[in-house]
Amino acid sequence: MIKRLISLLFLAWVLGFAWFALLPPMPAPLQKTDAIVVLTGGPGRIDRALDLLEQKQADRLLISGVAREVKPHELAAEYKRPMALFDCCVALGFEAEDTRSNATEVVNWVARRNYRTVRLVTTDWHMRRAEFELRRAIDKNVTIIPDAVRSQPNFLTLFREYHKYLAGLVGGLIGV
Repeated sequence: MIKRLISLLFLAWVLGFAWFALLPPMPAPLQKTDAIVVLTGGPGRIDRALDLLEQKQADRLLISGVAREVKPHELAAEYKRPMALFDCCVALGFEAEDTRSNATEVVNWVARRNYRTVRLVTTDWHMRRAEFELRRAIDKNVTIIPDAVRSQPNFLTLFREYHKYLAGLVGGLIGV
């Protein structure tokens, strides 16, 4: 009985990892939302969010998890965008240090502005966990559009992220 249970759990883990690694979330089609939120940490994320903002897919953008010493003019220069875009439409979030605190920062920002639709931008391998944490924390009346930035993660990145995702799911089940 114990061997069967262990075998079943192992099979579920293997199939889950295959799903996680081989079928990553995809970029979302263009769809106007109240706001865009992007989580720092991976290449292409901020560029994708700024492109969407410039395409008028939302009126405001939150960049969550920015280092405290970073200034808006530095980001404008680094991403080759006009400072006017940052002045009018980009908010920098300095509170988040990990995915769970990204969710808290996003929830607070969205609630203060009463937004109802939010496009979440992060890397494909990170999207499932980021979306899970955000959905767990945000008002159920807020629609989240996951918009994954395509990447080429290595096996170790996928392996680690899969286990972080599983830990988040278990934590959510037991209320941690």
